[in-house]
Amino acid sequence: MLDTLGALIRALDRWIWGAPMILLLMGSHVFLTVRTGFIQRKTAAAIRLSVARDPEAPGDVSPFGALATALASTIGTGNIVGVGTAIALGGPGAVLWCWLTGVLGMATQYAESLLAVRYRVQSADGRLLGGAMYVLDHRLHRKRAARAFALFTVLAAFGAGCGVQVSAIAAVLRDGWHIAPASVGVLVSTAVALVIFGGVGAIARVCQRLVPLMALAYMGGCAALLAVNRQWVWPALCWMAREAFIPGAAAGGLLGGGILAAARAGVARGLFSNEAGMGSAAIVAAAARCRNPVRQALVASTATFWDTVVMCLVTGGVLVSGLLADPTLAAADGGGLTAGVFAQLPAAGPLILTGGMVLFAFSTILGWSYFGERGAEYLWGTRALKPYRAALCVCALVSALVRMDTAWALADVLNALMALPNLAAVLALHKEVAAETHRWLAHLDERDLRRPPRLDPGETAAAKCTAQAP
Repeated sequence: MLDTLGALIRALDRWIWGAPMILLLMGSHVFLTVRTGFIQRKTAAAIRLSVARDPEAPGDVSPFGALATALASTIGTGNIVGVGTAIALGGPGAVLWCWLTGVLGMATQYAESLLAVRYRVQSADGRLLGGAMYVLDHRLHRKRAARAFALFTVLAAFGAGCGVQVSAIAAVLRDGWHIAPASVGVLVSTAVALVIFGGVGAIARVCQRLVPLMALAYMGGCAALLAVNRQWVWPALCWMAREAFIPGAAAGGLLGGGILAAARAGVARGLFSNEAGMGSAAIVAAAARCRNPVRQALVASTATFWDTVVMCLVTGGVLVSGLLADPTLAAADGGGLTAGVFAQLPAAGPLILTGGMVLFAFSTILGWSYFGERGAEYLWGTRALKPYRAALCVCALVSALVRMDTAWALADVLNALMALPNLAAVLALHKEVAAETHRWLAHLDERDLRRPPRLDPGETAAAKCTAQAP
């Protein structure tokens, strides 16, 4: 029964991530890059804004706390095993497609976050709530689409946000440390419960401390591996660039599957890693303390930069150079390739891999717990919060026993289902995104972005970020 269900999920994954979905996602990234005036050029200013403080601005968490929570959800197994899986399925060229998804996806993450902040609402108890469901509902008056997005968010929190992560933790601890998956499930579910029942404040505080430390430690390990295989780094970069655009290369996987295979694997894994286009990071961006939508949207876009433009590219370089150093790894799957390459760094390599997998996956569960919580609250109100948190802990408990390939396929499907209504909202409101971007950036010093610009005649209070929830 479970094998049949797994086969169906994997077949659905292959179907939904065909050429139309790839073209929709990449086309949206390119279109929004142009409509925002290549907002990627503001990356340096956005990084500076991410650590600036504005305690008097309305919001529930600091801009950096919102960014850390978004990064916690995106910096996960997709940055390690996910890149290895993309290489195994689509060849080395998938790394370049993954990277391009990140570069262009910064504009999409900017746009969806801008709209989430612009149309966020205030709950009865004073919390700020936002995301594609509120944009679809309050701005576009598409209640069914809003409810669909919220439902997909809840399901993705259980699948992509929890199931995949716990399954990955269980696999790495089972293979490397011989810890039983059932024990891993108990430990992870307990740790998750201790954090998520404290609400967004507790999640943000943990993520602010955990994310920078784990990212720096992992990048240090990657730098050591690149130094070990330094003679293969340049050939690896050339191989990735070449394989990304070879049409109809030899059949499949590391032997090369042509442009479509590389693009499918790279774009799907890039979306799983940085979530640009899904609308997930926009949910926490709406809770950030900020005085205008553009400021926090710029901060939110840096999550995609750090996650994919930097970390996934570094991981891809490590794995492909390691593959060139040891061609026997070509027969391995994504997890085997990743483990084999990290083993090339004696003693420290497996420890870095294990520590990175566990911490990255755990932080992803925390970030996604908040996204799913907001979806559940939109659908069923605050009465659903405690049952949702309890259900997520149960999901963490049982997901340790789920097969990795099935978990990855389910995550890809749920990611796509979230992306469809979110992209529909962002593309429908692209003129607003462009107008807001021009209005704020044209009148304000990008080092501040606090003072409101002069409103055009007839412009209403809709320029303010926050509305009252019904």
